[in-house]
Amino acid sequence: MSPFHKGLFNPCKTIAILTALLFSTYFTQAQANPWPVPKSSESLRNPEPRDAASIKNGKTIYIAYCAPCHGNKGRGDGPASASLNPKPADHTSAAIQAESDGTLYYKISEGHGHTAMPPFKSVLSVDQRWAVINYIRTLK
Repeated sequence: MSPFHKGLFNPCKTIAILTALLFSTYFTQAQANPWPVPKSSESLRNPEPRDAASIKNGKTIYIAYCAPCHGNKGRGDGPASASLNPKPADHTSAAIQAESDGTLYYKISEGHGHTAMPPFKSVLSVDQRWAVINYIRTLK
């Protein structure tokens, strides 16, 4: 008698194991490169001067749109952060501060489909997104 007929082959178990393998591979890949940014975006330069007016404007926008998740001081501890997994980025961290303006612009514009980070390209203007980056640069 074949293993299939002896009950050694269980289609439900096989499907469950294959599904688990697929998901573990997917999540391992996601962790290895959590937020790929196109090279062309990394090198974008911020056209907004980093002056008091831009920083003030960026802060106003940040408080309205970013602080619910990232917190008023950018530490990733906003009121909505408790229910989010993964947690929002800490904009005061050395890792975030080391990212290029173009990288931050891409992340703000496009969002991240595997997190709660939404795309803001249809919500905030180009100038507003760059102003937010100028404000993020003050968070240390």
